[in-house]
Amino acid sequence: MKPDVTIGQGPLLLAQPHGGLDIPDAIFARLNPQGQMRADTDWHISRLYADLVPEVTIVGTSLHRYVIDANRDPSDQSLYPGQNTTSLCPTTTFDGADIYLAGQAPSADEIRDRQRQYHQPYHDALRAQLDRIHQRHGYAILYDCHSIRSVVPYLFDGRLPDFNIGSNDGQSCDAAIETAVSAACEQSKGFTRVINGRFKGGWTTRHYGEPERGFHAIQMELAQCNYMQEQSLWQYDERKAECLRVILAAILRNLVRVFD
Repeated sequence: MKPDVTIGQGPLLLAQPHGGLDIPDAIFARLNPQGQMRADTDWHISRLYADLVPEVTIVGTSLHRYVIDANRDPSDQSLYPGQNTTSLCPTTTFDGADIYLAGQAPSADEIRDRQRQYHQPYHDALRAQLDRIHQRHGYAILYDCHSIRSVVPYLFDGRLPDFNIGSNDGQSCDAAIETAVSAACEQSKGFTRVINGRFKGGWTTRHYGEPERGFHAIQMELAQCNYMQEQSLWQYDERKAECLRVILAAILRNLVRVFD
């Protein structure tokens, strides 16, 4: 399953690793009803970010994160040691519930096969596009698009802020990038934000963020309550989403202009 790539000529790349719903039939048959619901999806993420700024490059995948999580370390080391999280090939939901039928979770060999078959091609595409953008502009900005339910007790306490900005504690991008994103959020009324809170950036942000070489990476984790129904059938809320899209457009415009 090849990554989905849209090529733009600007300096900005949107990564969308968790918006896909596809699960190969042989894997889907091994999931229990909880897993087959695919609840832990970054629902409607491509629609939410569509056409906000021109000439943006997009790298995504139609594959669901339950097959393999493209934002996890390929070695499966935890990004948040000591905290609850999910693995490279998840076996539980964000609520800690099993997603596989008894005895059907992937073996170590199968996880390695999935990493080669699905995870590596996604990151090959990301690397190729970042290198192309860098060659054209002298720098590249990777903005990693994510969303999650606003209340997930297994992962964090209380209600998540609306905008969760992650720069690996300032290591994955120039300070001007973090400021550009935060400033657009700060100007929005009625929304909350945090920088490097519960979500500091996944493997994508940490791996590709090399600001000293002109590769800047930042993650945005959105609280889903601001644009959709946070339960099945996970419906998109046009009114809420349009308000959010105004802010997201401001964020992306700031990023495109940050080094002008």
